[in-house]
Amino acid sequence: MSDKVMPVVKAEEAEEEELVDPQQALRDECSQKPDAQNLWGKYQECNDRVNSRSNTAETCEEELIDYIHILDKCVNKDLFKRLK
Repeated sequence: MSDKVMPVVKAEEAEEEELVDPQQALRDECSQKPDAQNLWGKYQECNDRVNSRSNTAETCEEELIDYIHILDKCVNKDLFKRLK
């Protein structure tokens, strides 16, 4: 068999724009607002209280839902304007 030389062709590497999830960016912004910070604090207090007990039926579901709700409400205002 004869040794054939296969040419190597390299495609130009085009720089791709880094994709950023607009929802996550808006959640980060909204989480810094005072009303969201207040609800996050309540969730953390509840979480600390529950974790300090060895046997409890208490959960922090309500606090977490309140926090997520306020974030979603804030994000909802601008999210669809930012989608391409």
